[in-house]
Amino acid sequence: MQKRSVRETARQTLALEAQSILEMRDNLGEDFEKVVDVLLSTGGRLVVSGIGKSAIIGQKIVATLNSTGTPSIFMHAADAIHGDLGMIREEDPVMIISKSGESPEIKMLVTLIRNLGNPIIAMVGNTASSLAASSHFVLNTTVSQEACPNNLAPTSSTTAQLAMGDALAVCLMEAKGFTSDDFAKFHPGGSLGKKLYLRVSDLSRLNEQPAVQENSSLNEVILEMTKKRLGLTAVLNEQQQLTGVITDGDLRRMLEKGLPMEGINAKAIMSIHPKTIEAEALAVDALDKMRKNNITSLLVAENDRYTGVIHLHDLIREGLL
Repeated sequence: MQKRSVRETARQTLALEAQSILEMRDNLGEDFEKVVDVLLSTGGRLVVSGIGKSAIIGQKIVATLNSTGTPSIFMHAADAIHGDLGMIREEDPVMIISKSGESPEIKMLVTLIRNLGNPIIAMVGNTASSLAASSHFVLNTTVSQEACPNNLAPTSSTTAQLAMGDALAVCLMEAKGFTSDDFAKFHPGGSLGKKLYLRVSDLSRLNEQPAVQENSSLNEVILEMTKKRLGLTAVLNEQQQLTGVITDGDLRRMLEKGLPMEGINAKAIMSIHPKTIEAEALAVDALDKMRKNNITSLLVAENDRYTGVIHLHDLIREGLL
């Protein structure tokens, strides 16, 4: 038999795993909706269990559910029969993940949970198994073929389990009206969390607030920009309203034009209609506005009231870029 290339093998693997998900989609039954209803109505947590590769998939499903608003906990099937059953509370449904549904540890676990009286959800690849027969609900993750060339190593089957867990999580999110704000509460760390909760004011309040009056002299403008070291200054009128901005670029352009430096005030060289952003806007929105306008700073203002500056360096420092 002619040996396949590495790329051909990889493509075949991906095709088989994709096929397993499509087959599972077509086999999605009424029990899936019932499981979603159970998880929406329970006052407890979902306890997820499994052994071997299914246990690893179970841990990922638990992580996804917890981060999307469905309290869950993982219990290894082997540890369950040696004391960990104590983590199951009366109101907790239990989901057991298994390809065959016939592993000795799984069969023993099902018996013990039935004695406790908790609802059992089987995520199983063999719907004729003892696990499926002993469960209250069955999520069918049957696959026609593993991607492994020997049709042995869990590949397509674990992909199907993972996808089924994601389908549950997304359906629960939609049913609960889980928003990006909710997501941010569970993801405060890292760049992802910062994109969801970090506000412009969180960064601008750490910066200086360079500002001059419209009638300020050129010398005063340069001194203010040099002192505050942000490469710009806001320009305010007598009512302390924001009317313009002067940047390093504005000063350079003035010098290139050869204008006399004596007698020039801030109003004469400022750029009107400066790009601004509100203090309560997300920092990631400030980054998007900077990108669209090809600038490195934004004045923070609301209703012409100037409150600060946010700089591209602030966003880089926070890992948003």
